[in-house]
Amino acid sequence: MRVVGGKAKGRRLRGTVSPGGRPTTERVRAAIFNIIEPGQFQGERVLDLYAGSGSLGIEALSRGAAWADFVERDRRQCEVIQFNLESIGFAICSSVRCADVSRSLSRLSGPYKLLLLDPPYRLLDLEELLERVASAPGLISSGGIAVVGHSRHVSLSSGYGPLRLTSHRRYGDNVVDFFVRDVD
Repeated sequence: MRVVGGKAKGRRLRGTVSPGGRPTTERVRAAIFNIIEPGQFQGERVLDLYAGSGSLGIEALSRGAAWADFVERDRRQCEVIQFNLESIGFAICSSVRCADVSRSLSRLSGPYKLLLLDPPYRLLDLEELLERVASAPGLISSGGIAVVGHSRHVSLSSGYGPLRLTSHRRYGDNVVDFFVRDVD
């Protein structure tokens, strides 16, 4: 697995080590960051929830994000994320939290301009999680973007609180939905 764009383009990343891990493919990562305009998050803070290997947040850092917070529950994956950040030189502009995403939402200090959310497909309460993300005070900045990866067998609503669906893309079994937070 490699970084697909930006200043770290081509650098190798360690993948998932946990059973059942499903890393975001290079093709899907490239598509996500081709859809999002770089000016929408360059110099801004990014949050990668269910971070896995950290590839989405690292991609954002490579393309100009100023800071990235990674949240992942599995300790082995947290070590992989930390290794990837250190090997590429992004450890100084990032933080890895080894914790449950749902419990972490109230402890994260936003606002974030870009939220990357690619939970395990077996997560049964994705809509409930999106409601919690949308209602978390100060988590996503005004005009910020939430990118949500999920199975094609899951249908999401067109909005959650101040988040509005702006794009729906399918890549094989993967679906990526783009939500924008209403401007205050």
